[in-house]
Amino acid sequence: MSIEARRDVFQAIADPTRRQIISLVAHKSMNLNSIAENFDISRPAISQHIKILAECGMVVVRQEGRERFCEAKLDGLSEVSDWVDQYKQFWNAKFDALGSYLDKIQSSNPSDEESKTN
Repeated sequence: MSIEARRDVFQAIADPTRRQIISLVAHKSMNLNSIAENFDISRPAISQHIKILAECGMVVVRQEGRERFCEAKLDGLSEVSDWVDQYKQFWNAKFDALGSYLDKIQSSNPSDEESKTN
């Protein structure tokens, strides 16, 4: 199995430069030079990041004359959202249980203020 075959949306968003590229092209289609102007790294490095994003299905690169334009394809982020949601549900259940427990012990033990007035 080649490395490219294992690439997925999680690999795409793992790198801060790729997340920033996604953010840039999410709002409008941009050519590679316009994207590269936003970074302090080489144009070939930007091209490599865009290649990975394309392999992960997060961007589509289309040729227009001599220029290549990148467009965001954000459908893949639903996979990330689904993955995060399962942990959100888990932790919400834990916090709800903790809240119930704290309410229970608070109602069974009068506070210092209540015991001072009695």
